[in-house]
Amino acid sequence: MPKNIFIEDIMVRDVASATLPGSRDEVLKILKNKHISGVPVLKDSKVVGVVTRTNLLQNPEEEQLALLMTRDPITISSGSDLQTAARLLLEHRIRRLPVVDDGKLVGLVTVADVIGTIADMNIDIPIKDYVEKEVVAIYSETPLPVAARIMELAGVKAVPVLDSNLELIGIISDRDVIAASIIEDSVEMSDMSAGQDDDAWTWESMRDTMSIYYSVSRIKVPNLIGSDIMIREPITATYITSVSDCARKMKRNRIDQVPIINSNRKLQGLLRDHDLLKPLIEIE
Repeated sequence: MPKNIFIEDIMVRDVASATLPGSRDEVLKILKNKHISGVPVLKDSKVVGVVTRTNLLQNPEEEQLALLMTRDPITISSGSDLQTAARLLLEHRIRRLPVVDDGKLVGLVTVADVIGTIADMNIDIPIKDYVEKEVVAIYSETPLPVAARIMELAGVKAVPVLDSNLELIGIISDRDVIAASIIEDSVEMSDMSAGQDDDAWTWESMRDTMSIYYSVSRIKVPNLIGSDIMIREPITATYITSVSDCARKMKRNRIDQVPIINSNRKLQGLLRDHDLLKPLIEIE
């Protein structure tokens, strides 16, 4: 395995970012246009947070970036090595590390960047011991809002899709859900009574009521079904596929997970990109 691979060798230097104060709509536009899952948030040129697709989906009615973002993110320096990045990404279950030197954002290293490096390492260990066998899957006819809620409750970013024969026919990621979602604006009403509960002279039937109308903007997942937006014929692997082979599949196809199947296309488990960080740390 190559030694002395440093963050400055693999990090992205041209980093898309958001700035406080900012809005959800600005971030959503960046994520869709750049085809990325999250960005650092800056204030006075310093990294103060990270906002991701998960933040948006978990808070569909929140518009303020300051309330959406995850504060005080884990960062790394450009002089740190690859194993340190892998360990931080795995231990904190995060997908990106802002690269900060002398308090200034100089780059970004993601799980995908580390996976790309693993792909070139020729690690021939079989993936069997790293596959997650407890997998949340959905039926192809599951309504998309239900699928999105299942993903949120299970804390997963992708779900394999099965047909009535229990064969794997697709996969849906949070990226697909966001791409299909829209911003829905509506006006809602709240009644506020002008009377006092302790006012003995105010009858319920005579109490003055003031109606307050306010605008609500939320992310709406459309009423489609899973098969409408799933990625068909997903890239797959088997238990005997090597670590670097799976990393190459992820890198080549720009995916974060690979369903593991048997010879009958029955789902055996799911290999996530985070799982491929484990052998990198073990053989350090």
